[in-house]
Amino acid sequence: MTGAAGAESTAAIGRRVLRLRTERGFTQRQLAEPAYTAAYVSTLEAGKVRPSEAALRHLADRLGVSYEELTTGRSPRDATRLRAAVTDARRALATGAAEDAAVLFAEVRDEAERLGFAEERSAALLGLGDCALETGDLTVARDHFEAVERLLAGEPLPRRIPAIRGRAVAHLLAGELRYSCYLLESSIDELNASGLHDPYALLLLYTAAIAPYMDMGAHARAVRAAELALALAPSVDDPGLIARMHRGVARTLIAEGRTAEADASLAKAQELYEQLRIHTDLAHCHWMRGYVHAQDGNLERAERELRTARDMLASKRAALFTVQVEVELADVLRRRGCTAEAEALLLPLLATSPAAGAANTAGDPEAAPGESGPGEAGLTADRGAVHAGGAHRLLGLIADERGDAEAAEEHYCAALSLLERTGAAGDLADLCRLLGDLLRREGRQEAAMDAYRTGLGHRAAPGTTTLGPAPAEPPM
Repeated sequence: MTGAAGAESTAAIGRRVLRLRTERGFTQRQLAEPAYTAAYVSTLEAGKVRPSEAALRHLADRLGVSYEELTTGRSPRDATRLRAAVTDARRALATGAAEDAAVLFAEVRDEAERLGFAEERSAALLGLGDCALETGDLTVARDHFEAVERLLAGEPLPRRIPAIRGRAVAHLLAGELRYSCYLLESSIDELNASGLHDPYALLLLYTAAIAPYMDMGAHARAVRAAELALALAPSVDDPGLIARMHRGVARTLIAEGRTAEADASLAKAQELYEQLRIHTDLAHCHWMRGYVHAQDGNLERAERELRTARDMLASKRAALFTVQVEVELADVLRRRGCTAEAEALLLPLLATSPAAGAANTAGDPEAAPGESGPGEAGLTADRGAVHAGGAHRLLGLIADERGDAEAAEEHYCAALSLLERTGAAGDLADLCRLLGDLLRREGRQEAAMDAYRTGLGHRAAPGTTTLGPAPAEPPM
């Protein structure tokens, strides 16, 4: 201990010795003997002498504390207690509402900060970030994950990967697909370039990369990420992460038309989540299975799975995920001929919907329980942008089907504006086709051609215009 830092540590140790000695009712002589003098203890408590390791070990033994607790003020008992509190908060997040879990995580964070426990504080901040993701508070989530990265700045990269993955998911949910991919791919490259082939960290990254790849139309990369995740899975002893991996792999199988295999992969994930009692992720499995059945044309089963997912997420007050499921449920309802129900489900979700104002002020008594209004959990350009675009697309289809070309065009253009910011190539191409068809039927041939050209531009080379070279692969 040298310089200002050493002086500060010496003074802190002195105060700690004084406090512990007083609490135990020792005199300075009783604490010092037989190896040291009362005068030495008096000088040490005043912060005027830098104690040796031998002296500190003697004093710690006499005071009945560990050497670490005396020198740092951090009790192993406190560390164990805080780690148990983090586990309890994680269990609360898995089985209950994120807001309730956030209260527990915040208590751990505050106490860990007071006691100077960096590891437990970072675990609590990571939990707070996950809670904010679930409630849809994306800016708050990013702030928590960035705080973890700052706190662990001097630690090896694998320690920071859960926070980086969380930040990437927050950007994905905000519709910033390119930046989400950048965060994940640059971390994969850094891990592999430095020889830090940590299976857990890599599995986290590859699993998280599948969703933005798929949304951007970079299907080849999504498939390769899924293959690498499957290869890494046997090296990782974390059922929750393995289940999440199966969910991601299912998305690539769906894109390849392998719906039966996708459903089997989701069944594995669902079984693990049920064993772990992780309710939010289990709801995501129902959500994805609903999507699989919708792709396969089994709309009745799709509706049943999506309603289950919606109800589970709503019961956990996972606001953003709930409204995203409602968009996909509305798509299934429209395809089943329940157009009015689909429209009633969609309009309250869009805070800036062209028709939302009138629908929301009317206070539709037919709205299903648990639906969120725009003031509570609306979809916007920076909060669920891909699903906001999807909602406008569906409203455009509904308007188009009933012959309201003006409203349909307005919704298609709103969807196009949202999706162009995200780079969701496949969705953009489909939307441009719908808009072009509408304009052509209206006799606006030049405008229709422009829409088709825009769609072809997005479809020509999915992902290649927005992503650089694929990240280096780990030795398997």
